[in-house]
Amino acid sequence: MAGAKSALVLCMDVGFSMSNSAPGEESPFELAKKVIQKFVQRQVFAETKDELALVLFGTDSTKNSLEQDGQYQNITVHRHLMMPDFELLEEIENQIHPESQQADWLDALVVCMDLLKTETQGKKCDRFSISLLTDLNTQASSEQLEVIIENLEQADITLQFFLPFLAEEDEEGGGDLDGGSGGHPGAGKGLSEEQQSGLEMVKHISRSLDEEDSLDQIYSFRNAIEQLCMFKRVEKRPMAWPCQLTIGSCLPIRIVGYKAVTEEKLKKTWTTVDAQTNKKDDVKRETVFCLDDDNETEVQKDDTIQGFRYGSDIVPFSKVDQEQMKYKHDGKCFAVLGFTKQNSVRRHQFMGTQALKVFPAKDDEHAGVALSALIRALDELNMVAIVRYAYDRRSNPQIGAAFPCIKRNYECLIYVQLPFMEDLRHFRFPSLENNKKFTASDAQLSAVDSLIDSMMLEEDDNGDKKDLFKVHHIPNPSFQRHFQCLHHRAVSPDTPLPPMEPWLKAALERPDVVAERCQGPLEELKKKFPLTEVEKKKKPKTSAQIFGKDSEEPDAKKAKGDEEEEDYSFADIAEGSVTSVGSVDPAKDFRTLIKKKSLLFGEVCQQLTRRIEQLLGNKDTQYYMKSITCIQAFREQSVKLGDANLYNGYLQSLKRSVPNRGLEVFWDLLVQDAITLISKDEVEGSTVSKSDANQFLVTEEKKEEAGAPPAADTGDVDDLLDLM
Repeated sequence: MAGAKSALVLCMDVGFSMSNSAPGEESPFELAKKVIQKFVQRQVFAETKDELALVLFGTDSTKNSLEQDGQYQNITVHRHLMMPDFELLEEIENQIHPESQQADWLDALVVCMDLLKTETQGKKCDRFSISLLTDLNTQASSEQLEVIIENLEQADITLQFFLPFLAEEDEEGGGDLDGGSGGHPGAGKGLSEEQQSGLEMVKHISRSLDEEDSLDQIYSFRNAIEQLCMFKRVEKRPMAWPCQLTIGSCLPIRIVGYKAVTEEKLKKTWTTVDAQTNKKDDVKRETVFCLDDDNETEVQKDDTIQGFRYGSDIVPFSKVDQEQMKYKHDGKCFAVLGFTKQNSVRRHQFMGTQALKVFPAKDDEHAGVALSALIRALDELNMVAIVRYAYDRRSNPQIGAAFPCIKRNYECLIYVQLPFMEDLRHFRFPSLENNKKFTASDAQLSAVDSLIDSMMLEEDDNGDKKDLFKVHHIPNPSFQRHFQCLHHRAVSPDTPLPPMEPWLKAALERPDVVAERCQGPLEELKKKFPLTEVEKKKKPKTSAQIFGKDSEEPDAKKAKGDEEEEDYSFADIAEGSVTSVGSVDPAKDFRTLIKKKSLLFGEVCQQLTRRIEQLLGNKDTQYYMKSITCIQAFREQSVKLGDANLYNGYLQSLKRSVPNRGLEVFWDLLVQDAITLISKDEVEGSTVSKSDANQFLVTEEKKEEAGAPPAADTGDVDDLLDLM
């Protein structure tokens, strides 16, 4: 039924007997409250349209539509039928407490039935349920029991009971209480007369409503809490994807696809609200586009277009260009390109975020016969179909494999996306087989085999394989933790978030059976693969390091000796031979080339300055800082080699071009780092005095303060590069 939903009434006993408990144990009231809390949490986060009501009995007051002439007393409709929300969770947490009266649970059941009947009129509900939580420790009148059962059957209402104890069919009088369910008087000593009588009525109702599984709708509080700990996943209707499977140009088969497996993403509903009022409407967001100039001139959105950064350039692309650039095709498509053996499609080549199950179109007999023949032929020949898949006209086409799948109740094709050439990553590693150092002995191989056998997640159960680690039953821990914290913050806004629940931590742990079984093989593995501490070899010291260098040794000789002592690191060797100044780390490449002396100093400087010019063309602080690192390396190596002319000439030329090129921000960063010219005191061949070097940056600051623009000479930088 389109738009159908379910209606549920939670009916909870809050009478005084529910608060009785043994010392140190939780009372039935506390356990029942946990059950309804967790149930409502699941409904809230499942984002369904189902409606829920809450009825309490055993209350000090009476509030229901049937109260008259002293009947249906101490029964209160706390919440009428509506979608559950955080307000209901807060009410359950703060407003529901044990009370001092008792009420007939059958009367409460009648009130719930009347509520379902009156409040679902005119609504499209396809399922009606009542969940009754009580300890059955009150006298219940069975005069109208058969009438109640008949009305439940006529209204097609599902009835569930939640009790402090287990209701086993082979035990007379309900037997002992659920071990550890605790909190009820007489734990381990049987049930009271009222409870035994009530349990017989509960069993009678269950058998009358469901003859086959008569006690499947009776749960203990503790079992219910364990099952409800996991937040219910968001229910989604299967969305059909109608298309045509084509083989060649003359064989179309009408098909329907459904997502069988897909990555589930948490629905993002985060929004910015005012910290005081918590209201979204109190916060307004505005986006303004401005030019990167001193005045931050505002630019209208219509005057902006998208740009694609390609290296140091930005290629503008209008919306028209973007539309024309898109790959054009004929729309949705599921075309067979050919067939291949299943073993040629490797498991590690599967990609994408979904697996698609493909069935024949509904009520199309010809399509069913044709697709069935294709599926069975592929299965018999152990083949797969390689197909071209496109979801619709707007999406890019994919290439994938369609595997045959034949089950007892249905047969279909399962489509999985395959990679294109660009999606593959090729890595080459040395072989372990040809290296005797890494060859394992027979005893070591046997130890690993034993460990693998002991950690198998399947075990034989009377000839049948039993799965010990059911992946399809394990919830996403991040979702569960997210919902747990959201609920806590909504109900308790001023308290710290709770720790992760123990069952959630244990969800991804190794099963206890496997952990116990693998202890022996693990100990054996430690013996066969002993670990020894390897001492790091000390680097041999030179005589100069041991006895110290002669303090009177000339500076030039010291510099030469320092240079000879520098060693290449393993990272330098792994990067390969540097032949030119690259764009990733130009300063490092520059130093390496100077050290190797494979090129003339002037040629290496020319490569570096060209890289600096490329970086300055981006006009971004990140590139400015990288340029300054290059200039520092340029200065450092120039001083080291005693050649200051190239560096000084470039820096003077760069300074003159700053105003014309809009590099004021970059120059300010250079001034802050005090990177100036090389003076005669540093290098004998320099033509710059120490005072001129000191005034090189100071003079620039004075000129800026005076407001006099420096002479622009746009050709100096390029001329200098040509001279190099």
